[in-house]
Amino acid sequence: MSCFHLEEYVDLQPHNTFGVTVTARYFFRINNTGDLEVLLNSSLFHENRYFILGGGSNTLFAKEKFDGIILKNEIKGIEILSEDDNNTDLRVGAGVEWTSLVDYCIHNDLGGLENLSLIPGTVGAAPIQNVGAYGAELSDVLLDVEVFDMNTGQLAKMSKEECKLQYRDSVFKQTLKKVMICFVTIRTTKALFHGVDAGNAAIQQVLRELGVSKPSIRSVSEAVCILRRRKLPDPKVTGNAGSFFKNVVIDEALRHSIKKIDKDVPLFLRPEGLHVIPAACLIEKCGWKGRQIGQAGVSASHALVLVNLGGATGCDIVCLAELIVRDVEFKFGVLLTHEVNIVK
Repeated sequence: MSCFHLEEYVDLQPHNTFGVTVTARYFFRINNTGDLEVLLNSSLFHENRYFILGGGSNTLFAKEKFDGIILKNEIKGIEILSEDDNNTDLRVGAGVEWTSLVDYCIHNDLGGLENLSLIPGTVGAAPIQNVGAYGAELSDVLLDVEVFDMNTGQLAKMSKEECKLQYRDSVFKQTLKKVMICFVTIRTTKALFHGVDAGNAAIQQVLRELGVSKPSIRSVSEAVCILRRRKLPDPKVTGNAGSFFKNVVIDEALRHSIKKIDKDVPLFLRPEGLHVIPAACLIEKCGWKGRQIGQAGVSASHALVLVNLGGATGCDIVCLAELIVRDVEFKFGVLLTHEVNIVK
């Protein structure tokens, strides 16, 4: 296929925050939906498997070769769709860096994303994971997404309800994996009418350290950035993808069982009556925090974060994760599930 955007035998190390070395047989940059139409009409597409890549901040390549097509989503642009006295609706290209969108909102006094500051990755990945932090999630502001069906070549708009957003989950991780998210539309709130959510205890503590008595969109964002830098290693320095595992949701019966094993395990009650256990606590209680096997390890500052200490392969990190899952299940009887997308 003759196309300016197509490259061959591309090193994906700069395109994944774990920093693992993997070579893609083909690498195709998507700048608009027209690029996708060209690709779908090619024999190359129909003869190879493909993987859609955003910022690579939630992806772990388990093998050193990807014998297929990497579709790098680079659809850009932030457009004001509508605004009134209270709100501004933004249509954002899926290839825009998430931090760039948050910065845009902060700069323009638009609220809703400040608690999600400094999360790596692209806008297109946000609905897939329903990204969240410090009491906020994308679902709080999402209106709709525009997707390209990789089977039919059709463009479609999906409402927030159709996306079926849940805790670090969505329809895009379940039954609708063969689409590329091209645009995301969110509703932000103008500063004068925005109820800043500084209720998180950790945010409140940092705001006190900063001497802030009346939190603003900007000050909450600053506090969140400070918190994330304290807890999470910088992927530009130490390869990682943030939280590797999801927190554990359990029922009442399992809660009693776990409390018998360790009464100090923290539990948080959800509105529907289920309980959430921080996965980091379980990992730490199994002795994994700060440990390493070869060049793959567990962060000493946050047990949920697996790290590439230099030269680890994707397989090394997967093996480490499997050992952690085994130990947690053996001790507590719960099965950890990974938040990171593992590509085999």
